Amino acid sequence: MTPGDRAEQTLLILGAGGDLTARLLLPGLGGLLTSGGAPGLSLVGSGADHWDDEGWRRTVTESFATVGADGPQAEQVAQETRYLQADVTREEDLRRLLAACGGRAVIYFALPPTVTVRACTALSRIGVPAATRLVLEKPFGTDAAGARELNDVLTGLVPEDHIHRVDHFLGMSTVLNIIGLRFANRIFEPLLNATHVATVDIVFDETLALEDRAGYYDGAGALTDMIQSHLLQVLALLAMDAPPSMDALEFRDRKAQVLRATRPWSEDPAACSRRARYTAGTLGGRSVPAYAEEKGVDPARATETLAEVVVAVDNWRWAGVPFRLRSGKALGVGRQEAVITFRLPPRVPDGLTGHERPNRLRIGFGPDRVALDVNINGPDDPFVLDPVTLEANFGQGQLPPYGEVLRAALNGDATLSVRGDTAEQCWRIVEPILAAWRAGDIPLEEYPAGSDGPSGSLLSQPG
Repeated sequence: MTPGDRAEQTLLILGAGGDLTARLLLPGLGGLLTSGGAPGLSLVGSGADHWDDEGWRRTVTESFATVGADGPQAEQVAQETRYLQADVTREEDLRRLLAACGGRAVIYFALPPTVTVRACTALSRIGVPAATRLVLEKPFGTDAAGARELNDVLTGLVPEDHIHRVDHFLGMSTVLNIIGLRFANRIFEPLLNATHVATVDIVFDETLALEDRAGYYDGAGALTDMIQSHLLQVLALLAMDAPPSMDALEFRDRKAQVLRATRPWSEDPAACSRRARYTAGTLGGRSVPAYAEEKGVDPARATETLAEVVVAVDNWRWAGVPFRLRSGKALGVGRQEAVITFRLPPRVPDGLTGHERPNRLRIGFGPDRVALDVNINGPDDPFVLDPVTLEANFGQGQLPPYGEVLRAALNGDATLSVRGDTAEQCWRIVEPILAAWRAGDIPLEEYPAGSDGPSGSLLSQPG
């Protein structure tokens, strides 16, 4: 009897030789196994690489070691895992892979989006066992029409609640803490509306440059890679109404409502978006070439490495509040946070000065923290107000983000996955901007690597 014969379920990783698998997926699995969160699991890796079982087992063991994964379950999975070379777009190869899975098959598509679509299409021709679960990496399609077509293929294979569209941001403990911060603290929730909030900024600026990811990134860019997926999901958590429970249906319904109400701030993409890419510069003490000169980049694509978009949430709670989303690479300072800026008080008593700085609620994604900027009477002249920050660190999650994602998929919990209709809505929101960018209607600005980005940021404009 083989290990797969006694498995309750098998995690089948398509694209096992890729960077995503070794750097994120396997460490997440190792953390999950160490916590005892995946009993009866078997692991099968597959890819186009000419690997054997021993080479694959070394990769698994080394990836597990990066998170200190140990214990009998982690050791057993690493020792018994198998590798099968396959072309995942060929029906006969997919039949062979499915036959190698014991128990329920959980298929993880750690593949480029175009290959994922071809693999799913091939699977639709041969079918999968009824209990199969499918786990896909963003982006989900390349536009709204493509997302709909992919959804049609997927739901032809398995029910929607067996489809896990992964956004690992939703597995981050900090992002999940947005829900607790908003709905378990009466002091915040009554203020989170257009009456009291001036602007909401969601920023994910990185000090990392391309880092040998041209194969994927040059065909995507910052708008598709970060804003269309991750940052719109964070927006949904910040703007959604309270669900009656954390049941997957209720939770995802509230997110869907917000995204259906979201649109670009202006009908003119030039008024609510900008794009830029980095030129040569110094980053962390090392010289970085211009993005257009990075290995594997096609300069003619004019791929942006920084994107900024302003959107509106057109509902009763948020009408008139700009939500400003930004993500960039190769910046001098990393900044990953959501910032809720409150309106100034309607009036401050005469005789008090220094109250011009607005109150801000900051939710940091790295480091994981929450901070509240307030104005208080100063220590010297009591009539001069000074800004102070009240700050607390979030508790670390039990698992890394990909561990949370895998636990949800293996347990059949769809709460943290992106539902098909919301994937389509995210594309709908950004499509007018993408179309304008691709047509060259919005100039591609530049900024030196290691700088703060292009000047005159949309984020610096008053709300």
